[in-house]
Amino acid sequence: MASGIGDKAEMSKLTAIQDGSTDIDPVWAGGGAHIPDWFSWAMSVPREEGFVEVDGARVHYLRWGRRGRAKLLMSHGFLAHARCFAFIAPYLAQDYDVVAFDLAGMGDSEMRGVADEAARGKEFAEISEALDLRADGANPVIIAHSFGARAALTAVSQTPDAFAGVIVCDLMVMRPQKLEEYWTMGLWSPGSGNPDKPVRRYPSYAAARERYILAPPQPVGEPFLLDYMAFHSLRRDGEEWAWKFSPEVFRRDNNSDEWLSVGRKLVDAPGRKAVIHGEKSQLFDRDSACYIRELGGGDIPIVAVPNARHHLMLDQPLAFVAALRAVLAFWNI
Repeated sequence: MASGIGDKAEMSKLTAIQDGSTDIDPVWAGGGAHIPDWFSWAMSVPREEGFVEVDGARVHYLRWGRRGRAKLLMSHGFLAHARCFAFIAPYLAQDYDVVAFDLAGMGDSEMRGVADEAARGKEFAEISEALDLRADGANPVIIAHSFGARAALTAVSQTPDAFAGVIVCDLMVMRPQKLEEYWTMGLWSPGSGNPDKPVRRYPSYAAARERYILAPPQPVGEPFLLDYMAFHSLRRDGEEWAWKFSPEVFRRDNNSDEWLSVGRKLVDAPGRKAVIHGEKSQLFDRDSACYIRELGGGDIPIVAVPNARHHLMLDQPLAFVAALRAVLAFWNI
């Protein structure tokens, strides 16, 4: 569990109330004329940004909305960061207290400990404790994408009394036979990589940006969002640029059994669950929904976002917001 953050005075030094206008950097946005009003509005919504300390490492988070309202806890996919929700969360902030955080070793969070499945699951309880998300007696609902969604299922299984439900967003769920075929095509599961390969450095932002690709590869409905995500996945180091993630995030046993059993894990996880996926996703499709129901998950709401692929918040961000609102309303949260 979390070691906490020391005293509140220390926490205040590491947080700031601001809007997200600084996220719109000319390096990626140019003059900004192509940025739509809905995104500019989302960036204008006040948010808290800061770090809390967990087991001696800094964890980066963003927070919107008012304390005392129902809590939402958001987590991203592999090698991504909390800003994949920075243009989603503001549309929920009127009704909820929303936190998005960077998993350890990704985004602006420092690596700590090991990166196995159990440790990833504990991160949700740790950030909840560090930010007092359960202080008023109510538990947060987790909203998590892809790799983060699998970690979220571990979290609710580890501490079922700590969360009010989990909304699984385009987690890779396939029948074992179909998943085996997927792997034979040379495609990999989220979390794959070499921990001993150093993070690459680039002489310019443009050179680094050319190497930023999504996994699985796909075009995006809102290309400027890909530029936004790429920029905030990088850090400037003198005249060079490098990826923010730590190679240690790959030091885990990403064995096939974990992915072959993820459908069963979803169905068996305690508490309320819902699935939101891209209608055109490679990793969760209509057969995935049928498979979940065959496993006994007939009571799990499954919502497809039209014209969205795996990275649904980059394809159809406002439709994704609508889907989240619908599930939360269905749960009366």
